[in-house]
Amino acid sequence: MKKARIIGTGSYLPAKIVTNADLEKIVDTSDEWIFTRTGIRERRMAAEGEFTSDLASRAAERALQMAGVGAADLDAVIVGTITGDFPWPATACLVQHQLGAKNAFAFDVSAACSGFVYALDAGVRQIQSGAAKRILVIGAEVFTRAVDWQDRNTCVLFGDGAGAVVLEAQEGDHGVLSTHLHTDGSYWDLLYQAGFGSRHPASIEGINARLPYLKMQGNEVFKVAVRSLHEVAVEALEANGFTAADLDLFIPHQANRRILEATAKRLGLTDEQVFMNVHKYGNTSGASIPIALDEANRSGRIKEGDLLLLDAFGGGFTWGSALVRW
Repeated sequence: MKKARIIGTGSYLPAKIVTNADLEKIVDTSDEWIFTRTGIRERRMAAEGEFTSDLASRAAERALQMAGVGAADLDAVIVGTITGDFPWPATACLVQHQLGAKNAFAFDVSAACSGFVYALDAGVRQIQSGAAKRILVIGAEVFTRAVDWQDRNTCVLFGDGAGAVVLEAQEGDHGVLSTHLHTDGSYWDLLYQAGFGSRHPASIEGINARLPYLKMQGNEVFKVAVRSLHEVAVEALEANGFTAADLDLFIPHQANRRILEATAKRLGLTDEQVFMNVHKYGNTSGASIPIALDEANRSGRIKEGDLLLLDAFGGGFTWGSALVRW
């Protein structure tokens, strides 16, 4: 069976930087309060007239350029996002059009902060089945438009951005070795966006009740996140006969420095094995792993033959991992 190998990475971050000091002017908070609890110093914010599909397309163009693949050579475009341009059509359809990927089918995956890993799994399975040879997988979010800027506990956490990878069917030992996905819907009300959907249709009353904005019970999410990230990381390693000591780089969802450090400690990882950029970009939800992957790749942190572990957790609850031989 052919493997899905990552042959190109790309990312895009909006130009506007919002620092903790900037947020001090908007809500009752401080740089010290934010940093000590989250590890975040700043985040990016999409410009007016800049949408999720735009961020996704720019990240995709960079991934395609690195891969040496033209958009017309793609068989599929898969986007992991929960902050798409519209409820429908899928943001992937807009990206397919913007790129000129006229031969590719396109769809979105909704798995919150696990979106990229879920989308990656879908791409890998398309390649393993023989249905596709080259697939563009993207994680993209404009999350600053989904947060309540009156809620200091959540608005300080999130940022905007996009990351992408090009998958290609190849023979050999390199590529995505395995993916592992999990869901527990009993936790849905700990992290969600109430409106607007069939349960809460669009209305003035819903806007006044702030239903379009994210709701989160942070302490409860933290506990389940650390446990789940650890368990699914171990699952991926054991499925392939490895231990944490074999990892060259652990790239988790960049949610919160405390979550990342707690997970790394449970796994017994050294600081050198863990990639972290949450201080620069905040939580970019489904975009965080591919942004981190591209940054690690372009900075020389990843070399051919390295063993990488991608690890994500998000609303739903959803969580998943992917083990990759670079």
